[in-house]
Order: sequence, then structure tokens, then C-alpha cells
Amino acid sequence: MPWWAWFWPLAAWAVLVGKIFAGLSSPLAAIAAVALIATVFAAVYHAELVAHRVGEPFGTLVLAVAVTVIEVALVVSVMLGGGAEKAALARDTVFAAVMLVCNGVVGMCLLAGSVRHRDQGFQLQGASGALAVLTALTTLTLVLPNFTTTSPGPVYNTSQLAFVGVVSLVLYGVFVFVQTVRHPNDFLTVAEEDVHEAPPSTRAALISAVLLIVALVAVVGLAKALSPAMEAGLDRAGAPKAVIGVVIAALVLLPEALAAVRAAQANRLQTSLNLALGSALASIGLTIPAVAVVSIALSTPLTLGLEAKEEVLLALTLLVSVLTLGTGRTTVLQGAVHLVILAVFLFLAVVP
Repeated sequence: MPWWAWFWPLAAWAVLVGKIFAGLSSPLAAIAAVALIATVFAAVYHAELVAHRVGEPFGTLVLAVAVTVIEVALVVSVMLGGGAEKAALARDTVFAAVMLVCNGVVGMCLLAGSVRHRDQGFQLQGASGALAVLTALTTLTLVLPNFTTTSPGPVYNTSQLAFVGVVSLVLYGVFVFVQTVRHPNDFLTVAEEDVHEAPPSTRAALISAVLLIVALVAVVGLAKALSPAMEAGLDRAGAPKAVIGVVIAALVLLPEALAAVRAAQANRLQTSLNLALGSALASIGLTIPAVAVVSIALSTPLTLGLEAKEEVLLALTLLVSVLTLGTGRTTVLQGAVHLVILAVFLFLAVVP
């Protein structure tokens, strides 16, 4: 195990203790920011190690859930501190996660893998099933609130929010059941089994599981401590409020994106797609129910409906994803298309 994998979670806890006694001064805030980013990488490293021990397709599920726990912690901590001004944060973060995954992570994987291996194959049944669930989840949580009539504006009322939260959790649960129990072969290719390294020992996996929990709790604490400073910095830069969601999603997804690209370069595109699409599904299927519970329990305002521009980008992303992953083979062209859509999304987030 590399030294940083255990050092940064412990360092993050040291920073949290220092904040309790000394407050969050500018130097300590800078140290906390570095510790937060490094601890996210450490958490994903430990999740990957545990996932490797568990094996596919359960492994990618472990990683997706770990990443989503970090995302939920960041979103909820900022929501609780921001009141009505942060009513749309969960929507912005989930939407950014979907765009970054479906266009950024998938695009980089297709491009990097195709550059090295010309074209790559994957299990069509698994990809199409994941896209079907993703389309349903994004429509029910991010689009449908704009068309309900019980509550004005892009929001659900309490009963609608509770129902959609349950439906999201059920859809994600069914997907996990199909991926891990009913049809696991749809998410695993025979070719992948020969290129994996030997799994770690049970002892190493247990140590990583403990350090994973330590890292996740530290990330929650650091995120809550740094959220005011992050918002102030974006305000000084004149960035739109939606950029906060992009920053949170990018921070959470960066380590997983690197893991997915490495897998694509190693000609394991199936693993890359499992990581990418699984994290997008977990981002909606777990984040929306979590923030719905917080919103209902604490009477915190929650805006879910996207604006027209974002709806167009979401529809374009889902359409291109279906076309790209609808053949079971990919080339450089598909990767380039996804990355161009990502560039448009990022540009319009800053210059709406």
C-alpha cells in the first residue's frame, strides 16, 4: 500500500482537529483544500482495492457507491449551510455529474482506448440496460419537475418528492440486482478476466475498507468546513452559481475518471463503461433520495427541474450516448463527439 493512501486520511483528521481548536484561517484553509483533494484520491484508491478483492461486477459497484457517498456529503453540507440560495445545488451537481460522466469520462475512455487499440468492443446488453435506467432517472428527477402542476416552478411538492425519491432508489436497486445477481455476464467479458492482476489479500482488503470509512468521514468534515470559502471564491470570480455543482462533481469524479481511462488504455473498455455509467446511475439513484430526505425532514427548499438550455444538452447527451453505445463497438469518432459536447457544457456553465 502506498504511503499516501494512509497518510492523507489521517492528515485530514489532523486538519479537522486543528480547525476545532484554531478555527479555519487562510493557511489552514489552503492545507484543508489540499487534504480534501488528496483524501478523495485515497478514498477511491481504497475503494478500488476493495473492489478488486470483491471482483467484477461487484467491484465497480463498490467504487460507484463510495464516490456517491462523497458527492452526497459535499452536496448536503453545502445545502445545509446555504438555505434557499442553495436550493438548486443538488440539481446542478447531479446534472454536472451526468454530463461529466457521459461526455467527459466516456469520451476520454473511447478516445484513449481507440487511439491505442483502433476500435474496442463491449457488452451491448449491459450498456443499453444502463442507458435505459439513466434515461428514466434523469427524466423523472431533472425534467419532469418542470411540468408538474401541483407546485409552481421547477419543484416537486412533498409527496411528489418523496415518491420520486423512492422510485429513483427502486430503479437503481433493480439495476444493481441485474448487474450483480440476475445477469452479471452482461457486464463482464471473458477477455477482461485474463488481464487483471491477482486480487489483494483479505487482510489488505479489510485494512483498505477501514481506511475507506476513515477517509469518507474526513471528506465529509472537510467539505463542510471549506464550503463557505469555496463559495466566496467563486463569488469573487463572478462565476454563476451552477459552477459550484460542476466543481463538486469534477472533484468527486476525477479519481474515478482516471481509473476508467487507465482501464480503456489497457483494452478493458467494459470495465471503463461499468465505472462511468455506474457512477452516473449512483449519482442520481442515491443522491436524489438522500437530498429528498434532507429536504423533507428539515424543510429545506429543493429545486430539481433543469432550465431549457440544460434540458437540450441532456437530451443531446442521452441521444448521442444511445447511438454511440448502441453497436457494441467504438472508434475515435465517438469519443471526439462526446468530448465536444462536454466542452460546450463547460463553456455554457461559465458563460450561460
